[in-house]
Amino acid sequence: MFRSSRIALALAACTLASTVHAAEPALDTSAIETITGLKGSYNKTENVFKVSKPRDDVKLSVDRWTLPPFMGITSWAAFRPMGRSTMVMGDTVLFEDEVNPAMSAALDAGLEVTALHNHFFFDQPKVFFMHIGGMGDTRHLASGVKAVYDRVAQVRAAQPTPASSFVGDIPTPSSISAAPIEAILGSKSQGKDGMVKVTIGRPAKMHGTAIGNEMGVNTWAAFAGSDEQAVVDGDFAMHEDELQKVLKSMRGDGINIVAIHQHMTHETPRYMFLHYWGKGRAVDLAKAVKKALDVQQAVK
Repeated sequence: MFRSSRIALALAACTLASTVHAAEPALDTSAIETITGLKGSYNKTENVFKVSKPRDDVKLSVDRWTLPPFMGITSWAAFRPMGRSTMVMGDTVLFEDEVNPAMSAALDAGLEVTALHNHFFFDQPKVFFMHIGGMGDTRHLASGVKAVYDRVAQVRAAQPTPASSFVGDIPTPSSISAAPIEAILGSKSQGKDGMVKVTIGRPAKMHGTAIGNEMGVNTWAAFAGSDEQAVVDGDFAMHEDELQKVLKSMRGDGINIVAIHQHMTHETPRYMFLHYWGKGRAVDLAKAVKKALDVQQAVK
C-alpha cells in the first residue's frame, strides 16, 4: 500500500511538472544558439536550455597541474521560461584583466552581475568567476551573454597572455592630502604614513543583536600614493537592491571591481560586499566613491 502511494505521488509530481512546463512559452532555442554562436543542450525535466564555452584558449595550472576545462573552467549561461518572459543565469570564467571589461559589457547589455570570486588556490594565471543573471526577452538576454563573451575574446586577442598588473605605478612613500577627501566624502578620516582612510558604518542585526561599523558592516575607502597619482581600495556594504546601481556607478568611473560576495549569514537586512581597486588623481577617486555612495542612498 505504501509503495503504491509513493508511485502515485511520483506520477502526480511528474504530471504537475509536465503541466507547468506545457503552460510556459517554449524557448526559442535556435535564436539562443544563433545569437551566442554556441550549441546548447535542453534539460526537459527542468525546462532549461544551456549553452557553454570552455576556456581552452589559455593554459591554466592549479596546484602545479594543467587544469582541463572539464574540471571547472567552462563558462555557461542557462535560459528558462519565466511566465511570458525568460530568465538567464550563468557563470563566466575570467582572467584578471578580463573581469572588469566583461563586467562592463554585462551591465551595459542589461544583465546583472551577482557575484565575483575565485574557485581555486595556487592557480597560474589567477582565474575568477563572475556570475550573471537577468530577466526579459530571450533574444535580448542571449545578446547580453554574447556581448560578455565577445569582450573577453577582444581582451585576449589584444594580449594573448593575461596581464599581471593594472596600468600605472603607485608612488612611495605616500603623501595623500586628507582635507580634500574628507570634504568630498563628508566624513573624517584616519591617517597613517601618508595614507588616508574613511569608514562609513551601516546598521544590521544578527541573531537579534545590533551590529554595525566596528563589527564590520561598513563601507570604506583607503587612499595611498600621491595626490596626482593615487590608488584607492576598499569595500562597499550594500543591500541586494543597491548592488547593480553601485556596480554601474563604479564601473562608469573606471573603478575596478575585484570581488562581490557576502561576509555574514543570518544578518538582517542581508548585506552584499563589493571590493574595489582604482588608480588616478586622489580627488577623482574620492568623487567616484562619493557618487556610488549617493547612488546607493537613492535606492528605495
